[in-house]
Amino acid sequence: MRGEAGNNIRWADVESLFVGLGAVLDEGAGSRVTVTMGEHVAVFHRPHPQPTIRRGVAVAVRRFLNEVGVEQ
Repeated sequence: MRGEAGNNIRWADVESLFVGLGAVLDEGAGSRVTVTMGEHVAVFHRPHPQPTIRRGVAVAVRRFLNEVGVEQ
């Protein structure tokens, strides 16, 4: 995820990326999704009704991936 975070990223693609990297996703109340990678945990809100994430969520996803050691 290089460059500026966009708002054209589909949430389904984000979930696939997390799972591909070995994360465990747990459905929470409402639209909450808890993502666990090793000892790192983050909670995201699945967007609705649109399938794409907002810019702030893209930044939070990038930050979480950096915390778990995913290289850009």
